[in-house]
Amino acid sequence: MRPGHINIRTMKEKFERALEQRQKQRVTDDTRIPSAVLIPLYEKGGEYYIVFIRRTETVKTHKGQISFPGGMRDPGDTTLMHTAVRESREEIGLKKKDIRIIGELDDELTTTSNYIVTPFVGMIPWPYNFQKNINEVAEILEIPVKELLQKGYLKADTESLHGKSIDSYKYFYGGRVIWGATARILKKLLDIISQAGV
Repeated sequence: MRPGHINIRTMKEKFERALEQRQKQRVTDDTRIPSAVLIPLYEKGGEYYIVFIRRTETVKTHKGQISFPGGMRDPGDTTLMHTAVRESREEIGLKKKDIRIIGELDDELTTTSNYIVTPFVGMIPWPYNFQKNINEVAEILEIPVKELLQKGYLKADTESLHGKSIDSYKYFYGGRVIWGATARILKKLLDIISQAGV
């Protein structure tokens, strides 16, 4: 291997193994709406990138927020993974055949709406011809993982859940703020990536 060359295959294997070995924390709450998101990851030039969306100001909830592609479970969805994949197709044109699910993260509760969010991590090819649903998605963001891991991008935050203060986070990137359940999910993903030495 050339000096300084990154073995992306080894990186992927370490990351996938770390996802497999962790114990997922599930949340059961019949008063909340089940939903799912996909965390699309791709590799370019030996680096991982995460795909986010910025929601339009016309969607029903989470107006203008940066999030992962996803939404609430439909009656026709056989699983929450199906929900995440379907929503990703509807929102950014990501085809099922192009997604390889490699893991599932802890369930998260939203604080400004009434959802339980189940996150799935999926590898996708690059380059990709994303197709934005202009009614739901204002912008597609592709952010390098190494940038999000840098000091100064993450700030501790708190949110109110059922009248109690909970630990949360904010990520600042390119003049944008990632917060709420998305930031909490992202923090767990980045912690796994760091601990795996990816």
